[in-house]
Amino acid sequence: MGTIGFIGLGNMGAPMAANLVKAGHEVTGFDLSSQAVEVARQAGCAIAGSLAELADGKDCIITMLPAGDHVLSVYGEIAGHVALGCVMIDCSTIDVASASQAHEMAAKAGALSVDAPVSGGIMGAQNATLTFMAGGSDAALEVADPILQPMAGRVVRCGGPSAGQAAKACNNMILAITMIGTCEAFEMGRRLGLDEQALFDVVSTASGQSWSTTTYCPVPGPVPTSPANNDYKPGFATDLMVKDLGLAQEAAKQTGALTPLGELALKLYRDFARSGNGDVDFSGIIRTMEAAPKKTP
Repeated sequence: MGTIGFIGLGNMGAPMAANLVKAGHEVTGFDLSSQAVEVARQAGCAIAGSLAELADGKDCIITMLPAGDHVLSVYGEIAGHVALGCVMIDCSTIDVASASQAHEMAAKAGALSVDAPVSGGIMGAQNATLTFMAGGSDAALEVADPILQPMAGRVVRCGGPSAGQAAKACNNMILAITMIGTCEAFEMGRRLGLDEQALFDVVSTASGQSWSTTTYCPVPGPVPTSPANNDYKPGFATDLMVKDLGLAQEAAKQTGALTPLGELALKLYRDFARSGNGDVDFSGIIRTMEAAPKKTP
């Protein structure tokens, strides 16, 4: 088993690192939060006092950070301490341009590199059922795959460097759009007098079926594990969806892609977040539909 440095021990990073420990890897963690560090320590991670200490001699370095600027800053700080042949795996969700730059920085340091953002949220991180969308050279992906497997339900090879981030932007734009449509339909159904379970039974087996309905149904009852049954506690917070939709729109502008529904989804989620719901699960946007005034026929 390999030696792994894990940078970023938040709600996603800490359980991911813990699953690597369970798989027999020697994991050293680093985070600026003392609370996050303590959680990782209790899960069996060693703790580094600095990024340089963490990077020194590791077979693999994994980052799970908030934004592209953070990733590039960390890569710049550890570049002189990375062992030749080390594989650097960035599991953050960042913009494609920053991902490409991170690959270039890793190559200059003599390291292999993979961008591998994830889908599955906190529950997926805890249960080791994350989907990793991986981009990089064939050689880098071969080395990264057995490291990712203990944290994964599935690892999808998406293509060359930055392809993982491109896939993540497309996936989450679809997710946001389908969730909004699902919320609209369930609220319209309620106003039409439909029983929510009956509507679920139709949609979950008919042409309107989607993950937003079958796994993450935005109304209480039909899917007991969905956030709707826990007062919309995340899950996947609205602030994170706003971030991801912003990255998707940035990519759309860079490529000239036509994404009117993605643009509208960003506006709706941004408005929902600004009204005090940034830390509410993104499926909680159904509250926007519920709050719309009813019309008298």
